[in-house]
Parts: sequence; C-alpha cells; structure tokens
Amino acid sequence: MQYLLLIYRNEAQQGQIAPADYQKLLAEYSAYTQSIVHSGHFKAGDGLQPTSTATTVRVREGKTLTTDGPFAETREQLGGYYLVEAKDLNAAIELAARIPGARDGSIEVRPVMIYK
Repeated sequence: MQYLLLIYRNEAQQGQIAPADYQKLLAEYSAYTQSIVHSGHFKAGDGLQPTSTATTVRVREGKTLTTDGPFAETREQLGGYYLVEAKDLNAAIELAARIPGARDGSIEVRPVMIYK
C-alpha cells in the first residue's frame, strides 16, 4: 500500500539554523532517501519552497480566486513529502519516524486512496 509522509516544520526556526548544521541536516535527508530507495520503499519525494512562494487557489461561483501564501496560519508548515510503499500503517509509521524532520517537526502519515 502507498502512504504519503507529509513533513511539517517551523519555517522560522529552520531559517535560523547555522549553515554547517543545515548542511548536516541535508546530508541526513540524503542518507535517509538513499536508504528507502535501496529498500524499495521509495516512490517519490521532494522538499518544497517556503510558504512565502505559495499561492492558494479557490473557485467560488465560477471565479478563480488566488491568495499569496498558504491557506491557514499554523506553527508548522508543509516542507516536503515522501511517497512510499509499505506493507501496512505500522511499517509506514516506522519509515516516518526515521525522517530527520520528525525530531523537531512532525510527519503526517496518510494512506493513498486507490480508485478502482
């Protein structure tokens, strides 16, 4: 079954990370990604640009409305994702717990809906 692992983190805190610590974090993500590629769990994944680059789109009464930034103000912002293959929710949770961002942010684990 496929699961989407949504990585949430505080953008303001991440912006304060020292350059050397940021490089270490990137290396940890690279190692994690390589491990799930080699294990066969990896399907897709990427980091996202900051929420300041986001545009929210809504259609109301046939009109397309856009707003700069994310829809909701929250303490943590969506910063990236992994799409993984896992045998069950527990296996997906184990994969999520190994994501470096789980240490100071949160990882939302969501099963992908299968349409038949």
